[in-house]
Amino acid sequence: MQQRTPAQVGQTLSTEELAAIFKVQPQSIRAALCRNGHYLGMRPAKPANRRLLWDAAEAARVLNGEVV
Repeated sequence: MQQRTPAQVGQTLSTEELAAIFKVQPQSIRAALCRNGHYLGMRPAKPANRRLLWDAAEAARVLNGEVV
């Protein structure tokens, strides 16, 4: 049986987790979102607790060089 990755189960990432994956500071992601409305073409979900939740599958596609 093949092990499933987080991107395959529809999980989300916090801004800090996304920053670690892309090797940038979390504030760089927040600044790009504020300026452009997206970070590398990705737009987060904004739940009522004011956090940003990024789609793990979308982040994996960007890491693989696919256009979002």
